[in-house]
Amino acid sequence: MQFRFLSLYLVAVLAISGIISIPQARASDPSNILVNMAPQNPDPGDNVTITLNSYANNLDSVLISWYANGKIVASGTGKKSFSITAPAAGAEIEVIAKTYLPEGSMDTRMVIRPAVMVLLWQAMDSYVPPFYRGKALPTPDSVVKVVAMPEVRVGSNLVDPNNMVYAWKQDYTNDQNGSGYGKNSFTYRNDYLDNSNNISVTASTVNQNYSSGANVDIATYQPKILFYKKDENMGTLWEQTLEDGHQIHGSEILQAAPYFISPQDIRIPTLIFSWFINDEQVAVPDYKKSLMPLQAQAGVSGTSKIKLRIDNSDKIFETAEKEIKVNF
Repeated sequence: MQFRFLSLYLVAVLAISGIISIPQARASDPSNILVNMAPQNPDPGDNVTITLNSYANNLDSVLISWYANGKIVASGTGKKSFSITAPAAGAEIEVIAKTYLPEGSMDTRMVIRPAVMVLLWQAMDSYVPPFYRGKALPTPDSVVKVVAMPEVRVGSNLVDPNNMVYAWKQDYTNDQNGSGYGKNSFTYRNDYLDNSNNISVTASTVNQNYSSGANVDIATYQPKILFYKKDENMGTLWEQTLEDGHQIHGSEILQAAPYFISPQDIRIPTLIFSWFINDEQVAVPDYKKSLMPLQAQAGVSGTSKIKLRIDNSDKIFETAEKEIKVNF
């Protein structure tokens, strides 16, 4: 009995001192493997690439098997990336990456749920003339509104866009005030120092199971002036602009259209119209400041230079200028 007691005591002392080691199983930590999916919010039919990374394990030396909806689709040592085609809207693909680490295997699960997102934008304070078929473009210090139109399907049902949570970013910076439940539109004022702005949004269901995202680059333009002829009977002939060499016959009225300048109502006094004929400033009535009446004298011919400069007294960086030569 004494020898048995001594042997047990000796084993205990050796174990405590570290001479005898007792192996223990160490479970794999799922947080050790990071997942990157590009694009993060795929459209139906997009090629989706999934990549695994780890700071705790060397994934280049271990076997990695990829499964799509339960079927193995790729496998190999160090196969950290896998590509697959996103399904149709409303469908989903479950992708599992099984990583065989020395301490045991670990499953990394991802679900690909494609959705469609359309972003529409408009400059809120940009002037365009009547019957203009194009879009009013933003100029420096313009107010721009972006509207998100997500198409997220859960099975055969379309999620109401008003019941989604929107996360907006301007130039890759989160906008907390503009984001939130039901906020499917975003309004911002651009900066005169920026040539463009990147606006992005992610729309998610309340349970975060489904999401859709998109981004758009919105350029900043300079306002420009175009001249048109105003006919006494037919009004302004918007279908044709006047360029150098326009021939004046008798009396004629030039109509100026300052495209994309703000505000939208060009009659507001903050817009100052300065007309020049051969570099001599001429006065026009304030209520008709976009019109320049011209009169060709009988028996006289020649060329004159017509110039218009428009300044915005509220926005010192917003100005436009146009010059043409007319013959008479």
